[in-house]
Amino acid sequence: MKLTKPRLALICGILCISIFPILVKLRLTPGLISAFYRMFFAVILLLPYVLLTKNFKLPTLKFTFLAALCGILFASDVAVWNIAIQESSATQASLLTNLSPVWVGVGSFFFLKTKPATNFWIGTIVALFGMITLVGFGFFIDLNFDQAFLFAVLSGILYSIYLLVSKNVLSVVDVLSFMTISLMASSIYLGILCYSLNEPFTGFSNTGWIVLVLQAVICQLCAWLSISYATQHMRATRVSLSLLSQAVITSILAWLFLEEKITLQMVFGGIILLFGIRITFYDKTISLKRLFSKNQ
Repeated sequence: MKLTKPRLALICGILCISIFPILVKLRLTPGLISAFYRMFFAVILLLPYVLLTKNFKLPTLKFTFLAALCGILFASDVAVWNIAIQESSATQASLLTNLSPVWVGVGSFFFLKTKPATNFWIGTIVALFGMITLVGFGFFIDLNFDQAFLFAVLSGILYSIYLLVSKNVLSVVDVLSFMTISLMASSIYLGILCYSLNEPFTGFSNTGWIVLVLQAVICQLCAWLSISYATQHMRATRVSLSLLSQAVITSILAWLFLEEKITLQMVFGGIILLFGIRITFYDKTISLKRLFSKNQ
């Protein structure tokens, strides 16, 4: 496989995202404040650049509003994901939030003209079975849905809504202008939310501040600029499928640096979950009738 610029950008973006749950799991700052400073520091760094290079173009009122809505959706996604990571494990939270392609398909079925193919529904069933295996069957039998589990799943749902809305916006608005507007909306929204909930904006250790800056630079700017570049030059399905490897890399990093336990059941469930999502991206339609007839 030839490593072209878009492929290198995608690899870089995936590695940058994979580091994020590890930084959050350090618990050097509260989850909500961590989400706020990730957006706030990112927009402080991005805004002077786009203004000085004249790369910012204000879209029409409709698309400015939609870009801002994307910022609020993405901020909500990061906020609940942060809490899920801190209250469970980086591995579980990363795998559950990666169910977002499933929720994108469900949203497409209800709200878009293009309906998911048969492969999507087969993959969805397999992915949901993988999720149940990952978390544990007793968890579902007893309906023991704790906050960390619900927030991790909610993160995936919010991200899927973000993808559906941003796909429409990015067909008209360029990447840098879109990111500037969405990051400003994210910062204002999370700032008001943190203030209303009496979250501490200061008082962190020097290491805590360094981690907050790293989240903004590496996990927000570097990651999403790289992934956006890759998306412009590669098939969207290939990019989406490649992003699933983020959960695997995060699991390995969590095992190495956070000494998180990864049980055989979690490994098995994670493989099933990722395989189910892989089926949703399979080009040729899977026919169960044809499959069984071949085995006769």
